[in-house]
Amino acid sequence: MGYRTPLFAEHEALGARMVPFGGWEMPLHYGSQVREHHRVRRDAGMFDVSHMLVVDVVGGEAATFLRRLLANDPARLRTPGKALYSCMLNQRGGVIDDLILYFRAPDHYRLVVNAAVAERDLAWMRDRTEGLAVTIQPRRELAMLAVQGPNARAKAADALPAELRAQALGLQSFRAAEQGDWFVSRTGYTGEDGFEIVCPGGEAPALWRGLARTGVAPCGLGARDTLRLEAGMNLSGQDMDETRGPLESGLAWTVAWEPAGRDFIGRRALEAQRARGGLRRMVGLLLMGRGVLRGHQAVLSNGEPMGEITSGGFAPTLQRSIALARVAPDLGAECEVSIRDRAVPARVVKPPFVRNGEARIDL
Repeated sequence: MGYRTPLFAEHEALGARMVPFGGWEMPLHYGSQVREHHRVRRDAGMFDVSHMLVVDVVGGEAATFLRRLLANDPARLRTPGKALYSCMLNQRGGVIDDLILYFRAPDHYRLVVNAAVAERDLAWMRDRTEGLAVTIQPRRELAMLAVQGPNARAKAADALPAELRAQALGLQSFRAAEQGDWFVSRTGYTGEDGFEIVCPGGEAPALWRGLARTGVAPCGLGARDTLRLEAGMNLSGQDMDETRGPLESGLAWTVAWEPAGRDFIGRRALEAQRARGGLRRMVGLLLMGRGVLRGHQAVLSNGEPMGEITSGGFAPTLQRSIALARVAPDLGAECEVSIRDRAVPARVVKPPFVRNGEARIDL
């Protein structure tokens, strides 16, 4: 039996199909993954993401530590509540994890890391604090919910503590507000607007039920995956991992090269990759024939291998099969994908496929 979030009983009461994920028992769906997907695109849905780990980084040298740890530059964060997305790299430039960093004070930052690699992340970070005035504090007592969709913020506000509502509704993208142990950020993983809400675990069931009363639909991991794929968002361990870095994963924009003297972990490996050139690139694929795109299928051009799908599936919003793929730099606008030993035509497109409920590619 895996770990259970503070909302496990709520999921059981709603008849969720529970599955193992990253060592946790999590809801895959509550009856219809496709219906949940559409609720997020058209209205508002909520996800239990309490399996993800909130980590506070505290101490007088927290900024120094984080500027060494992350490929993006925490020095860009100067006001409380501001956030940035970054990869945490190994010395070879591979991605240990991708995460969001929040600035709370010059000596207090917050990270949210992925569930499947949380313990490995903690060990990696702690091993790099030696000699620094920094403490790594995992906040396992906290729960986390994501409320996403065009009506998500308006509906979620009524379920928040009264003293936090106005602050939350006034947030810009990638900003957070907090009150006590409640922490609300205007972030997400679906390509829709919304909040990610951190609260004490004991208060999470009441928040979940309060959101349901405002008309927010419970959604599982299945819909979360199809939503993030349509939004062109990478999945750690799948679209990038410890052997593949940001330059080959569509994440070059998360690497802060300036100032040149900031020697973040993995920098030298990335500089060497950039100097060699010929790097593979991450593209979107739209299937033009029959079938479903899946991870590890080969991408071909005139029968020659050109790369591999990293994430793929059926896109409910588009009613088409789509994928993210890592391919050779000279792949053209058309290709084929090997599906059950058939070369099925596909078109190369630039993600995202869908954003804010609207198709961003020509079908």
